[in-house]
Amino acid sequence: MATKINTVSARDALKLRREPYWHLVTKGKFLGYRKMTIGPGGTWITRGLDESTGKQNYHALGAFLDVPDNERFNAAFKTAQDWFGHIGSGGSKVVLTLGEACQRYIDKARAEGRESGAVDLEGRFRRWVFSDAKLSNTPVMKLTAGMMNDWRNKLVKTPAIEQDKTKKATKPRAASSINREMAVLKAALNLALEDGHATSDTAWKTKLRPIKDATQRRDCYLDMDQRRALIASAPADLAALITALSLIPLRPGAVAALTAGSFDKRLSVLTVGKDKAGRDRKITLPSSTASFFAAQAKDKLPTAPLIARADGKFWNKDSWKDPFKAAAKAADLPAAAVAYNLRHSAITDLIALHRLDTMTVAQLSGTSVSMIDKHYGHLLRDHAATGLGKLALF
Repeated sequence: MATKINTVSARDALKLRREPYWHLVTKGKFLGYRKMTIGPGGTWITRGLDESTGKQNYHALGAFLDVPDNERFNAAFKTAQDWFGHIGSGGSKVVLTLGEACQRYIDKARAEGRESGAVDLEGRFRRWVFSDAKLSNTPVMKLTAGMMNDWRNKLVKTPAIEQDKTKKATKPRAASSINREMAVLKAALNLALEDGHATSDTAWKTKLRPIKDATQRRDCYLDMDQRRALIASAPADLAALITALSLIPLRPGAVAALTAGSFDKRLSVLTVGKDKAGRDRKITLPSSTASFFAAQAKDKLPTAPLIARADGKFWNKDSWKDPFKAAAKAADLPAAAVAYNLRHSAITDLIALHRLDTMTVAQLSGTSVSMIDKHYGHLLRDHAATGLGKLALF
C-alpha cells in the first residue's frame, strides 16, 4: 500500500529514512519525498523507467522551501509532470542552469571564431546574469515568465553607466540598449531550447520581446558637406576614423577592429573579419579609397590597428564617443549625431544616389537583404516611382 505524502500531516508522520516515499504520477513514473530530518525540510525526487534501457532514472527536484509547506506537494507534483513531459518529448536529461546556458552561448561564439563577440557576451552576461547568483543557478526548465519579467524590469530601471566614472549614473537606459541585452539572453535561451534543455520558450518568448522603434540611430543623415565639416573639426586620429566610416558602409566597431594586415595593397582588397555578420568578407576598393587605406597601413605591423588612435591603440566606442561629440558640435551638426550615422549615411547614398542593388549593399555593409529592405526600402520605392514616371506617354 502506498504511503501518503500529499499532506503536511502525512509527511510529518513519516519515519526518517534515506529511501524516498513514492507517489504515483502516471504509469512507471513516480514523485518521491525523502525525509531525513524532523520538520518540513524534506526533499523531492522523481523516478521513471527508461524503457529503452530498462533502468530507473532519478531526478532531484529540490526542497521547495520558497513554497508554503501545505502547497509543496502540488508544486513538486507539477514540476515532476513537467520533467516527465520534457524527457518524454526527447529533452536532455542534463539539468542546465541559466548561467550555464549563457556560458554555452559564449563558448559557441568562440568556437565559431567570433572572439570579439564572445568577449562582448561575457561582459553582458557578467553584468546581468552571472551577478545574480539565484537567477544564474536556476535551471532553464524552471524559469518562469515572472522571473524573466523581473529581470527585464531590473534592466530597465538600472541607469546607464556614465562615461565620467566620478559621476553617479542617473541617465535612463536607452531602449536600444535594453533590446541588445534582451536579445543576447534570448539567443542563449533559444540555444538551450534547441539543444533539448527546455521544451518550451513560454517563460521568455513574450517577456524578452524587443521594444518597438527603439533604434533611432539611422534617423540622422549627414550629407557630404556635413561629413567633410566633421572631418575638418576632428583631431587627426579621429578624422581618419571618420573618413574610413564615410568611405565604406561598415559598423564603427568593425572599422575600429581592422588591422594593417586586413588591407591587401597589391589587390586593393579589404578583409573585414570582425563584424556583426560574424564571418570574414572581402571588399574590393576603388583606387581613391585604396590609397587612403594604404596610407593608414604604411609602416605598420600586420597586427597593428589599421585606423589607430594617437597613442597607437585600437579605437573603441568609449574612446571615440566624447571626441566625436566635440567634433560634431564644432561642425554644427545635429545634437543627435553619432558615429553610427556615418554608416547610415553611406548606405543611404549607395541606394538613393548611386542606385546600387540591395544585395550588393547588404554584402558591403555586412547585413541581410531583409534588413536593408526594412530600413531603406522607401528609397527603392522612390526609384520605382521615378522609373514609372519615365514611362508616361503624355
